[in-house]
Amino acid sequence: MASSKSVTEQTNSKDNGALNSPTTAKASEVTHHAVDAVAERAAVAEDTLRKTAASSQETLAHKQEEIKQQLQSSYSKTRELAAQNPLATAGIAFAAGVVLTALLRRR
Repeated sequence: MASSKSVTEQTNSKDNGALNSPTTAKASEVTHHAVDAVAERAAVAEDTLRKTAASSQETLAHKQEEIKQQLQSSYSKTRELAAQNPLATAGIAFAAGVVLTALLRRR
């Protein structure tokens, strides 16, 4: 048992000596600086991404509202035109039906 203890103690003292060497300390310091730099860049990138996503969401909501208003305006104009010109509306509907029927028969 005494010999196994001495081997373990020697191994531990070698490991502790390696951890305290200047090369290991310098490598550890450089690694910590690199990790810190990457973490800072990742934080900046995440912040930028979140701001861009929020801005895009606002822009899309605004565009959606604009398109909704345009569709409502077009719909009301079409209904108004159809009410003012019922004969022309019936003629357009008939012509569209003839064209659609001709296209469907060809297939």
